[in-house]
Amino acid sequence: MAKKVGDFFWERLHEWGVRRVFGYPGDGVNGLLAGLQRFGTDRIEFIQVRHEEMAAFMATAHSKFTGEVGVCLATSGPGATHLITGMYDAAADHVPLLAIAGQSARTAVGSHYQQEVDLVSAFKDVAGAFVQQAMVPGQMRHLVDRAMRTAMGERRVTALIIPNDLGDEPYEDPPHQHGSTHSGVGWNPPRIIPRDEDLRRAAAVLNEGSKVAILVGAGAAGAMAEVIQVADRLGAGAAKALLGKAVLPDDLPWVTGCIGLLGTRPSSDMMAECDTLLMIGSSFPWAEFLPKEGQARGVQVDIRPAMLSLRYPMEVPLCGDSAESLRALLPLLDQKTDTGWRDQIAGWNKDWRETLENRARAAADPINPQLPFQELSPRLPERVILTSDSGSCSNWFARNLQMRRGMMASLSGGLASMGAAVPYAFAAKMAHPDRPVIAMVGDGAMQMNNMAELITVAKYCQGWSNPTWICIVLNNQDLTEVTWEQRVMAGIPKFEDTQRIPDFPYHRFAELAGLRGIFVDDPARLPEALDQALASDRPVVLEIRTDPNVPPLPPHATAKQAASFAASLVGEPERGSVLKETARQVMSAVLPGGKT
Repeated sequence: MAKKVGDFFWERLHEWGVRRVFGYPGDGVNGLLAGLQRFGTDRIEFIQVRHEEMAAFMATAHSKFTGEVGVCLATSGPGATHLITGMYDAAADHVPLLAIAGQSARTAVGSHYQQEVDLVSAFKDVAGAFVQQAMVPGQMRHLVDRAMRTAMGERRVTALIIPNDLGDEPYEDPPHQHGSTHSGVGWNPPRIIPRDEDLRRAAAVLNEGSKVAILVGAGAAGAMAEVIQVADRLGAGAAKALLGKAVLPDDLPWVTGCIGLLGTRPSSDMMAECDTLLMIGSSFPWAEFLPKEGQARGVQVDIRPAMLSLRYPMEVPLCGDSAESLRALLPLLDQKTDTGWRDQIAGWNKDWRETLENRARAAADPINPQLPFQELSPRLPERVILTSDSGSCSNWFARNLQMRRGMMASLSGGLASMGAAVPYAFAAKMAHPDRPVIAMVGDGAMQMNNMAELITVAKYCQGWSNPTWICIVLNNQDLTEVTWEQRVMAGIPKFEDTQRIPDFPYHRFAELAGLRGIFVDDPARLPEALDQALASDRPVVLEIRTDPNVPPLPPHATAKQAASFAASLVGEPERGSVLKETARQVMSAVLPGGKT
């Protein structure tokens, strides 16, 4: 049988190193799927999800946890448009992703045909680096090659749109004639380092600083050793953007944890008092948590020129790979001997960890939402992969979980989309079936779109060499993050009609899917429940009944936030509980042992 376009398509992706695609079938991609069936799912595995948006989230997570291009596939029309949120997640966090979408037959394009959407236009913003619709077999070779090379080389989202009749056409190599192009497979990452004179300028700034603060993001993920060496040379402290949570271990006394609204007080204090800022591989967006303009001299390392000097006016912006640039910078740095700055940071960290412990142990009704994270942290298995959803759970994920060497962690960072934790955790497990994986989810995100993917977990978990896969669900029947934003940011009381969500037995749903379900509504039983989940021989949903009125306090409350919170109490339907739990959290930082 003659080779068809659908056959060549998968052969070419396989040459590019693609071994897994997340997707959902439909007649718009039947020709491609027939080609994959002939090519062999032992060579490229097709992961059937429950919803196309989840396929794109999974592809994004696959890219984050492997460094490879994540690939997702959907049919024409609504299948393709469902991919877009997950595609934006990849774009916001600068990870390479290829989206493959079906389209109406070529003869029907432009006729207002069923499920016909102008996908080139629809994808143009999120996949603007390369989005093309194939129309003839001779295009397929260079379209696949350019899409993959652009995704890899620029760490961008790309998209290919394949009309449903093209996959069944006989494949032909492009002819050797005018108007044809003959592309090839392959890309190797270049060695990108700044110029010597710029490295010397950066070293001069850093050497003159007496209180150096480092901020690392996901772009420093492969540079842990280099960051530690530079920090030790400069006597610096280091904070982590949320996507950089796993870049540095938290057992180093000069690592202050995450930064920002979800971050720690030591990170905030360090930025407020530093005289020099070194930012590495981070697009952390909240300027109010960085030094005031003019307070600190700045040096930044980022491989993307557009991100340089964007969040803080940098004296020396360095364009280059994080690890390579730091290795080149290190010989130019003077060894600092004064330990006063680091000693101060270590003291802040000690006090903060006592505060975290006290806050987590403060009484609540029925369980303090910080407590599961505080109890989980010392129990985290070696080489665990952690994911969190967006919402109040990300506060405790950011603050209470202490990272160790060898662990991995990520979430929807730049986009901060709800509904990503379970697909992220599933993709992590598919990429690393030998590693334990834990997802942390609020009940709002669980109801939105995480629950259905538990069925996907049940479908594929038999192939995992390590059975440990846990989804921790905080059930408080409230969209807590937005509720507190209403109170503290907008100065309005909780809006019951928008914030209250229905109760649901998530652990029982897990059992119906063939997983293990555990339910806890007593803080005394929480340690035992965590131990049972970690020891389970199958994936687990651990449902924890938590108190929605425990506030996710920022590192430092501003006068404006305090005023807004006070104003929100007028008409607040849960005023008594809100005041009580807020008082407990505030006082836990000042009373010995957190006895409130």
